[in-house]
Amino acid sequence: MSLTKVDHQKVNSLLDKLKNIKCVLLDVDGILTDGRVIYMGEEVGWNRFFNVYDGHGLKMLRDFGFTLGIISGGDSLGLHKRFVENLGLSEKMCFFGNEDKTDAYDLIKKENNLQDSEICYMGDELFDIPLLNQVGFSATVPEASFLVQKSVDYVTKKSGGKGAGREVMDLIMYAKGLI
Repeated sequence: MSLTKVDHQKVNSLLDKLKNIKCVLLDVDGILTDGRVIYMGEEVGWNRFFNVYDGHGLKMLRDFGFTLGIISGGDSLGLHKRFVENLGLSEKMCFFGNEDKTDAYDLIKKENNLQDSEICYMGDELFDIPLLNQVGFSATVPEASFLVQKSVDYVTKKSGGKGAGREVMDLIMYAKGLI
């Protein structure tokens, strides 16, 4: 969707999908980070850089009553600290360390009595495509493979780790009349 030439039918279709969203699930590396990792030594391990806009968007969604979760192929102490301790996501809703994300998705859906149409998922890697094709609204970042980009409803204007997650969160809140 180009900002200079707006396809109103496509915009209305996206808004209709976004109005149904009750749950936002996010990949981490490449979505909430720019995909880079840094080794901080044996005590800390691998770490990532996060964007505060994405974190604040998660807090706003939480305050509006959305179900929130993380499904990431990566795992580190920093991920647990960021999402559970810092942002207050339920530990039961954070799944780390498995590139096959379907079991985590199915569990979240069942435990929260959700339909696919009520779930938004953001991912950027080829192994995210099954979830991107299953959910009610899917999004990725401009850096994702063209195969991922052609599998989603929306490609963000902002890059991964630079507010892409917040861009989608704002679209959801806007579509639901919350902002």
